Formats: sequence, structure tokens, C-alpha cells
Amino acid sequence: MIQSTSNSKFTQTLLLGAHMSISGGVHTAIDRATSIGCTALQVFTKNNNQWNGKPFAEDDIAQYKQKISKAGIAPVVSHDSYLINLCATNSDVLKKSRAAFIDELERCEQLGIPLLNFHPGSHLGAGDDEGIKKICESLNIAHDKTKGFKVKSVIETTAGQGTNVGYKFEHLRAIIDGVENPERMAVCIDTCHIFAAGYDIAREKGYEQTFKQFDAVVGLDRLVAFHINDSKKGLGSRVDRHEHIGKGAIGLNGFRMLMSNERFINIPKILETPKSEDLHEDVENMNTLKGLLKKQSSAIEESPQRCRWKI
Repeated sequence: MIQSTSNSKFTQTLLLGAHMSISGGVHTAIDRATSIGCTALQVFTKNNNQWNGKPFAEDDIAQYKQKISKAGIAPVVSHDSYLINLCATNSDVLKKSRAAFIDELERCEQLGIPLLNFHPGSHLGAGDDEGIKKICESLNIAHDKTKGFKVKSVIETTAGQGTNVGYKFEHLRAIIDGVENPERMAVCIDTCHIFAAGYDIAREKGYEQTFKQFDAVVGLDRLVAFHINDSKKGLGSRVDRHEHIGKGAIGLNGFRMLMSNERFINIPKILETPKSEDLHEDVENMNTLKGLLKKQSSAIEESPQRCRWKI
């Protein structure tokens, strides 16, 4: 059984944050994150709805690195563009996707961001196996073009909506096994996505079974981030719709188990819930999560672990 913090005393950092806008420059996301007390952060490094991003000026990189070094936020996760489909059936889209993914890796490396989160892709009728094969080819090309990079390619679990690959833990394992440099691969679990894909993390038995299965198939050593989202839709719906914490089909109990799980305390937990411009909804969701944690243990520090996630 996966141990909870209620069974032991420990002192660790609470790595909790949200996806932040980079409007005004990538460094501005740090200001937004620190304004609400984030100790982890996710960003886009360019406009997520465009293939090509404006190259960073030296000043952009310098401002970002200066701010992040003082912010007490670590790790930072980058999310790649929503346009990228690493198993596209259209050759032109596939070519653009591969080039854009390489660019995403390069932008992360320039900023010192250690984790690039990506959706595996949609096979568009070619089938899961063919999609996985093409994803592996795409990753091998990208890694070959970025030899020596420290940033990891982080596969995000999906809800299985449409023809999306990644809704089974076995898909993640197959992708990792098909990559020539598996040491460059890691995984992000999205709570909404796995619940919608059929993994019942809302109830204790299902929660235990889910992470036992993940460990057996993928390995908890590959897990580097959580996207913390409740689900508007039900278990196994295969529909990706994020909801505020405790207000969806997963409910507070599922997040209570996750927040109190000792094995996950060093894993950053990043909100992708609906948000307002003044960030008050992020604050409310973070406070809800902290409240669930504090009911289990008062031994968690809300301070950064900078060294572990620097590259």
C-alpha cells in the first residue's frame, strides 16, 4: 500500500503552483507566480497557438534567469504548443511538429527549464500502435538534434479524447521503450486526464490500484510532475474538461489522498484549472489543496527546493 503522511513524520518542501501567462515576456510569469506564493510553475515559452516563436533576445534570457534565481520557485515546467502532433498523419504537419518540438527543447535549454511537458499526439485514425511508433520516431529525431541537452521530454497522460494516444499507462511505457535515449524521458500525470481515461483516483481502492499499476508499468521513478485538475466529466468519460479542485467528479477525497501521499511530496503539483485575470481562483485552489494536506501533517514546509531542479 502507498504510504500517507499520516503514518510518519517528515519535513519536505511543498511544491505547488500553477500555469502562468507569459504576456509581456516569459519572465513576467515569475512575477505572477510569486504574487500568489507558488513554489512550482508551468509556462509556455512562446505563443502556444503559433508554430514559430520569436527567438529570445539575450536580455529576455537574462531577465528570466535573474528573476527565477531569486523567486524560490523550482522546478519550472514548460508546456509545448498545442499545435504540435508528433504522430500526425499529414506529412507537412508532422514536419512542422517535429521542428516546433525541437525549438521547444532549445528554448527550455536556453532558459534552464528542466522539464518540457508534451501531449503524445493524435493518430487520426492510424491506430494507437502506429501513433506510438511515429511518436518514438519524432522523439528520436528531436533528441538527435539536441544532443547534450539537460531538459527532459515529459509525456503527459491524456484522457483519450478523440484519437489521442497516452490514455493507458502501457502507451507511456511503449513510447519510453521506443526512444533511443530513454534517460531523456519522464512522465507527468494529469489527474483529470487519468480519471477521464478510467483510472478511479477518487476512491481509496481505485487510487491505490492506479498508482500500483503506474509503478509496475511505467515506474514512479519516471514521474516528475502532476497536473492537478478536477474533472467536469465522469470516470471513464474520455472527455478532457478541467474543473476547480473539489468541485468536479474526482472530489476532495481524491486530492486528499494525493496531497497526503509521502511518495509524492517531492513531485511538483501544478494547477491547470480555470482561472481569472487576478489569479484569485488559483489562490482558492491552492488554499484548498494546502488545507487537505494540513489535515494530514503539519511537517511540510512551504519553501523551495532549488538545487534539485536546476540545469
